[in-house]
Amino acid sequence: MQRVAQDWLVLQLTANSGAALGITTGLQFLPFLLLGPFSGLVADRMPKRLLLQITNVGMAIPAPVPGLLAVTGTAQIWHVYVPAFVLGLASAFDAPARQSFVSEIVDPEDLTNAVGLNSASFNAARLVGPGAAGLLIAAFGGGVVATGWVILINAVSYIAPVLTLRRMDPSRLDSPALTHRGPGAIREGFAYVRARSDLLLILAIVFSAGTFGLNFQMTSALMATEVFHKGPTQYGLLGTFPAVGSLSGALLAAGRERVRQRLVIVAGLVFGGVVTLSGLMPSYLTFALLTPLIGLSALTLITSANAYMQLHTEPGVRGRVMALYMMIFMGGTPVGAPMIGWIGEAFGARWTLIPGGLLTIAGISLASLLFAGSKGVTLAQLHPQQVPQESAA
Repeated sequence: MQRVAQDWLVLQLTANSGAALGITTGLQFLPFLLLGPFSGLVADRMPKRLLLQITNVGMAIPAPVPGLLAVTGTAQIWHVYVPAFVLGLASAFDAPARQSFVSEIVDPEDLTNAVGLNSASFNAARLVGPGAAGLLIAAFGGGVVATGWVILINAVSYIAPVLTLRRMDPSRLDSPALTHRGPGAIREGFAYVRARSDLLLILAIVFSAGTFGLNFQMTSALMATEVFHKGPTQYGLLGTFPAVGSLSGALLAAGRERVRQRLVIVAGLVFGGVVTLSGLMPSYLTFALLTPLIGLSALTLITSANAYMQLHTEPGVRGRVMALYMMIFMGGTPVGAPMIGWIGEAFGARWTLIPGGLLTIAGISLASLLFAGSKGVTLAQLHPQQVPQESAA
């Protein structure tokens, strides 16, 4: 709901500017690029249950600001830019802790299923949220004030994760020993990933998809308004349709016992192909009917890449590795989103999808040629004198 309402507010304030939409998206994900290594170290050094409560409060503070300003009729475009960036700051610390926290809740043999179920719950929200946002914006009048009310309604939702985390029993968590304090901890995380060619392959794949292909929230807004000339309800539904495919992919992932490199590669190539094809669709209906395939392939790529990184990473560096994963995955958005937004404004909304899909395919193909099939070394082999026996195991 937040993303749909935020993007619709930008379009309302800027007369459908693709560049402004790209800047908003880029600002929200810029902190992942700037703070990735440090946020991962924090996740390894702090109890993740406590850290997640702090980050959710940090996200709750800026969330209602653009809504309040929109409702009072004083909203300007920079009133969206600043909260988006602040929200991104909290999210940059939230993401690695949340991703690696899954492995503390379940036993190792259930991790693949847990990652899939985590994605299923996330995409169940995506299934309902965008459509609900579009319907509410339309019901409240469709303008700036209506969008502000939807943002305010969504801001209340941050109470739920804070209360849930507080009610968890810490004694039942399988928490690894916190990382030692001292110099070189961030460098150690980079060294671990650099020595693992299989992890480098996954990072290269998610960088290609995240930078060029996974800007669908922005590109669908431009397609809905510029190409198909639709209102907020139809735009909101374009967020719901791909979530149908995403939820299906998440449920399939929840039943998968193993994750191979091949699955990540194939899912990424299929995703790039479907994104390219969606840019050629002649009508709103054909475009909407294709979006579940985008959701299915994207979710399969994201879930399998996430699970592979967690299952093949040692507990002592998992927070730093997942932070690097999120930095690569989401940190490319500040580069890709403004570029894709500018392309859409200059050449038309369809060209936000066609080159994005083709560049995704090219990046994944190159990464597969460079890294596929190789494994690398372990943390214990890199720094045997610094690794506790339980982590080295």
